[in-house]
Amino acid sequence: MDLLKELTEANGAPGYEGAIRQIMEREIRKHDGKVVHDHLGSIFGEKKGSTSGPSVMLAGHMDEVAFMVQEVTKEGYLRFTPLGGWWSQVLLAQRVSIVTEHKTFTGVVGSKPPHVLTPAEKNQVYPIKEMFIDVGASSNDQIKEWGIRVGDPIIPVCPYEILPDHDTILAKALDNRFGCYLALEVMRQLRDVDHPNTVYAGATVQEEVGLRGAATSPYEVKPDIAIALDVGVAQDGPAGKGHPSLGSGPLVTFLDATMIPNTRLRNLVIDTADKNNIPYQIDVMTGGGTDAGKFHLFKQGVPSIVIGVPARYIHSNVSMVSKKDIENCAKLVTELLKKLDEQQLKQIIEY
Repeated sequence: MDLLKELTEANGAPGYEGAIRQIMEREIRKHDGKVVHDHLGSIFGEKKGSTSGPSVMLAGHMDEVAFMVQEVTKEGYLRFTPLGGWWSQVLLAQRVSIVTEHKTFTGVVGSKPPHVLTPAEKNQVYPIKEMFIDVGASSNDQIKEWGIRVGDPIIPVCPYEILPDHDTILAKALDNRFGCYLALEVMRQLRDVDHPNTVYAGATVQEEVGLRGAATSPYEVKPDIAIALDVGVAQDGPAGKGHPSLGSGPLVTFLDATMIPNTRLRNLVIDTADKNNIPYQIDVMTGGGTDAGKFHLFKQGVPSIVIGVPARYIHSNVSMVSKKDIENCAKLVTELLKKLDEQQLKQIIEY
């Protein structure tokens, strides 16, 4: 999992995915893939199978939920705006990195100690628009000297760690460096495997701010089938319903707010898991969505599905996934690709 560690600890806000793209390109070339990219920065590696067959797109997304410097106060504090969906309650007193052109600075989202909070303040949720980041500067002029500017991305800080059960991975940006890792891992597994199709494995940009790379990258890949590789919301905590849960297998999404998957493709995924004794979980989520919400609307329509793993605490400074789920997810996608030939494509798209 060294590659996943490297991917999660790299910084990649929406629109600022360059560091992640460099890792993706390096790994694609390592697996002898032909690098293709769109003009927004999404990147894929082309892997031809034993026959040309259908074009299959495997896509994570490189960006993570983050922030942007919006204003510098005269006292040297930074006001910021979200890039992606955040709940303000998870932010106060968290460490962040401000990534400038030449240097990365550490800051903290400022908070009042309880000693000086009024009773009313203790019982209210602090809005993001009133928060600020303290980088230790004493003035706006000092911020300018350091090279921090309005528009610089701000990234959560959380080192990668394997917890004592030797399975739970704790890190920032697992949404969706998991998908980046999985695309590369499947590409690696396909090096010595016959598959009757052409696979484009990689990742899009700017998913967290409106599925933007998902709207442009299909024009480069021209997929016949698309598989979005993304995390789902684990609900196995004390207040959850117990499902989906970490360690119980990869997630196959039957519904989200942006897509109902092609049912024939969906059934093929489930049949593949059953025949290969791969545990899986079914996800039905009425809120949220993934890049597949754009993929399936490309041109005359692309059969699409979301396959991923459950994750705890996403869209915050930290998240958790199961290593075992990731391994089973890679196995499921690889086995699926062995089946996706021209005949399967016809069965999926003919009505």
